[in-house]
Amino acid sequence: MLWQALSAARDLGRVQDIAAVLIRYGFGDLVQRIGMSGALEKAGKALHWKKGEELARLKPPERARRVMEELGPTFVKLGQVLATRVDLFPADWLAEFAKLQDKATELAWEDIEAQLREDLGQPPDALFKAVEHQPLASASLGQVHRAQLEDGTEVVLKVRRPGIRTVIEADLRLLKRLADIIESEAPDLKQYRPKALVSQFSRSLRRELDFAAECRNAERIAEALAEDSGIVVPVVHWEWTGERLNVQQFIDGIPGRDYEAVRRAGLDTHVLAQRGTRAILGMILEDGFFHADPHPGNIRYLPGNQIGLLDFGMVGRLTADRRQEVAELLYGLVERDAEQVSRILLDWSADSQTSQDQLEEDIAQFIDQYHGVALEQLDMSAMIADMTAVLRQHHLVLPADLVLMLKAFITLEGMGRSLDPEFDMASEAAPVVEGVLKKHYSPLGMARRVQKNLVQTLRVLGNLPDDLSRLLRAARRGRIEVHVEVNSLKEVSSRLDKAVSRLTLGIVTAALIIGSAIAMNVDTSETGVPMFGLLGFIGAALGGIWLLLSIWRSGRED
Repeated sequence: MLWQALSAARDLGRVQDIAAVLIRYGFGDLVQRIGMSGALEKAGKALHWKKGEELARLKPPERARRVMEELGPTFVKLGQVLATRVDLFPADWLAEFAKLQDKATELAWEDIEAQLREDLGQPPDALFKAVEHQPLASASLGQVHRAQLEDGTEVVLKVRRPGIRTVIEADLRLLKRLADIIESEAPDLKQYRPKALVSQFSRSLRRELDFAAECRNAERIAEALAEDSGIVVPVVHWEWTGERLNVQQFIDGIPGRDYEAVRRAGLDTHVLAQRGTRAILGMILEDGFFHADPHPGNIRYLPGNQIGLLDFGMVGRLTADRRQEVAELLYGLVERDAEQVSRILLDWSADSQTSQDQLEEDIAQFIDQYHGVALEQLDMSAMIADMTAVLRQHHLVLPADLVLMLKAFITLEGMGRSLDPEFDMASEAAPVVEGVLKKHYSPLGMARRVQKNLVQTLRVLGNLPDDLSRLLRAARRGRIEVHVEVNSLKEVSSRLDKAVSRLTLGIVTAALIIGSAIAMNVDTSETGVPMFGLLGFIGAALGGIWLLLSIWRSGRED
């Protein structure tokens, strides 16, 4: 059984829970196809849950979202990652995944105090002037408590849930095995790349478990932001920060979803939308290191039209080459260059088998749909949605870094229009894109690339004598093996083999005929029937019949 690998004692209970929830929400067919039903049967579980009327009315995306909610924190986090995969899932699935909120049951102060004491080296109440035992927020990985330093500075203590790493690692282990089985047993689900999704999710979640890494991300982004950007990043207090605890400045402002409070406070919504968009676009296209989850829950609006940016656990990274490709893609869309756009998309999805001609045609139709639309009337999120629909149609899967970027674009567009209905993200993005292209093709930029390539070439040439020496030593010791496999030659070899076999049989058959004819003319007055001649003719006849049948079958196959 394929699922036997999941039947280890440490994981069997969790397997039963997962299978039971899937069946209860109408995914029993999937359970049976991937072999999980065997695990339940061995455990004495019944497989006859009936969907209630409410479940029967639910659409598949909503049922999938409810499954994740019921399976707990790891799967809620997985759903949030899936909500970023605009290249894999249509809008209705993305909308359901976006409803997954990272909330969890509050832990009592007594449940985290021992771990806090261990991380701080002394009781929290002794170190801080005041600590609120009632949590400010509670999520799947951590819990936030407000506190005050001895000098009166307001801070927050973000504490990792005790024992959460063990639970997370167990779930990630199960998800990896589950993804392997889905790819082998459910071909229709293979297009969603379950193994790649789980791999991306595992890396992201393990990074989020390190609260000190989140603080390093925050400081890196704060350093890259311009002084007049209007973006406030919490100050980290490193003397108390570690893997399971971070202590940051408390930013008290208007929550990102409370747009009415923003207007009542007299803040300029256009300036807020503009500042937020320029900051994130600058992070993406200029610095290549950006906040990958700028949703309203991570935003605070502050006096002076400033924006507080929180929670840097999920960040995106774009190399210089990738940023250049993104800029060229956007420029190709503006210039209606379908060939350039399709080439970049195919480069991003190297294992795709799609037709470039058909892709170019679909891209051209997509570009024509938005050509001539005034910038102030352009819906950036709708345009990205249409573009990702083309990607899904051609089974083009984007790299994880670009998926996070697209998700950030869509989130920014939605927030900008919520703040200011006349907000135009396209016009805000245009100067940033132009700046990236100008920088790339400027004399200084080209000189730097030439210098980089020259250094790499010189490094290769400098290592060439040593590399050749190693190669020759390996050749003298007989350690070099050359394997050449040309698929097109296999068919030629097979045909030659058949031709030689037929030729050999034909020669043998002809020899039998000649030999038998000679044998038939031998004087048999004393021995009777020339038996050897007769047997030779029979063998020749059988060989001739086999040869004719072989040629006839080969003709039909061709």
